Amino acid sequence: MKLGKVLVTSAWPYINVTPHLGNLVGSVLSADVAARYYRLRGDDVLLVSGSDEHGTPIEVEAIKEGITPKELTDRNHARVADLFKRWGASFDNYTRTESPVHKAFVQETLMKIYRNGYIFSQETEMLYCENDQRFLPDRFVEGKCPYCGYERARGDQCDRCGRLLETTFLIEPHCVICGNTPTVKTTRHWYIDLSRFADQLTKYIKDNQQLPANAKNFSLNWIKEGLKPRAVTRDVEWGIPAPFPGAEGKTIYVWVDAVLGYVSATIEYCKRIGEPEKWREFWFDKTAKTLYFVGKDNIPFHTIILPALLLASGEDYNLPWNVSATEFLQFKGEKASKSLRIGIWIDEALELFPVDYWRFFLIATRPESRDSNFSWDFFVEKINADLNDTFGNFIHRTLTFINSQFSGEIPKPAKLTAEDESILQAVREKVESAAQDLKAAKLQSAANTLVAISRVGNQYLNDKEPWNLVKTDKEKAATVLYVSAQIVKAIAVVSAPFIPGTAEQLWQTLNLTGSVHKSKWEEALKPLYAGHKIGKPKPLFRKIDAEEKQLDEKLAQIREKMAKNA
Repeated sequence: MKLGKVLVTSAWPYINVTPHLGNLVGSVLSADVAARYYRLRGDDVLLVSGSDEHGTPIEVEAIKEGITPKELTDRNHARVADLFKRWGASFDNYTRTESPVHKAFVQETLMKIYRNGYIFSQETEMLYCENDQRFLPDRFVEGKCPYCGYERARGDQCDRCGRLLETTFLIEPHCVICGNTPTVKTTRHWYIDLSRFADQLTKYIKDNQQLPANAKNFSLNWIKEGLKPRAVTRDVEWGIPAPFPGAEGKTIYVWVDAVLGYVSATIEYCKRIGEPEKWREFWFDKTAKTLYFVGKDNIPFHTIILPALLLASGEDYNLPWNVSATEFLQFKGEKASKSLRIGIWIDEALELFPVDYWRFFLIATRPESRDSNFSWDFFVEKINADLNDTFGNFIHRTLTFINSQFSGEIPKPAKLTAEDESILQAVREKVESAAQDLKAAKLQSAANTLVAISRVGNQYLNDKEPWNLVKTDKEKAATVLYVSAQIVKAIAVVSAPFIPGTAEQLWQTLNLTGSVHKSKWEEALKPLYAGHKIGKPKPLFRKIDAEEKQLDEKLAQIREKMAKNA
């Protein structure tokens, strides 16, 4: 197996609010699963992301709270970074757009693009609020989308159809701070001429075999409609100061700022470990892979805006190898909304159930080809049927029986029968299938293959009934338990990307050396030898015995408690 360098990234979350489950599954959680898999393969892996703390969403929220944007982002960055740790995200560098390394890199890169002749300035008409005495970029303004008619489109993008917008495109716009109808005023801004990269971007997208259909089709259609110059500056105070001559008082558009963070986060990490030039291996070595995990509303920023910026810099950067974009996770058929109390936020979820219950459920139901819908009934069914009754039950039965009947030692098998060999072959095939799915970012399929491995084991135990066999033919019972133990070991490794805490607990119970997360993927199929001593198992999961109404009530209680402690 050829090993290499793999940079795994997740969309930088806006930290004006705590992310909800839909935000998490599309970015940080998916990226973590992929990074953990590539580490098990033995690749040199970096997992980077950071808090997106500039631009209008933060300014709007800070105004509402009566604090400065810096106070808001300092507080929220610390909180969100801690939550991601609690979710098991194994970042090598989770940084922030206020990082000095990031600010310097953004300004240097944009000046390269400016000197290369791809950035120009021009007078433009922008919406202006006479009441608040300010221009209204991006999220300072809302109105009706001119393309799909969505009533709450923002000044930079429509959440419903995903189209990128300018504030002056909006129908019936209003200021989000005071609600007044804005006027139109003239201001000067700096633009990158995306049209000059249309051919290169089209070729890159068409030739990229890794790109999923949703990312490829959306991007090609967007280019076909005609790439227009895109503003890289904004009339807001909170952001990276624009470095262009004559751009005093302007800041960099938050999405240009954030997507360049993938490079700056790599640079920052390599400086921190004392290898300041190592970042180039991930960004310029043509054998290196860069993987991006985002929600579908972020597709154009990663397939068009970021590649255009990298091309315009004149440096031979690696363009995204894969942009895995999830569809939306809805809650009981509706879009998440904190104000309307629709959805579950990542801090609330951890108060309800252990993290690995959530990690497994979100990846096993990941909305890869269409929007998915969260319901308590579905969650309970998936945890009880898959994690508890299939996965956990098989492991617990196997290890408990080895402890009670074989003194906690992997029993010595008699000659394996054709049926025993076919069971082990089925497991080998499923381990390989999970690996192929993980490589292709088909994480939902890979998670369900993990359950399928334990289903093979469960069926094998049910067919062989070693609890009866041990009374009449202990040697045959020993063979059954030997085969079952091999399946348990395979599960311990394959589960590591998805449910890392549970995988580690299982690895320790099997009394294997080191940590499962420091082992290798091929360990899944290396045998546990007869005589190997294991520990006493504890149940890995517990059945959820609650109905939808009870869980809704529990969630409401958690929210009330959190609100009091805020």
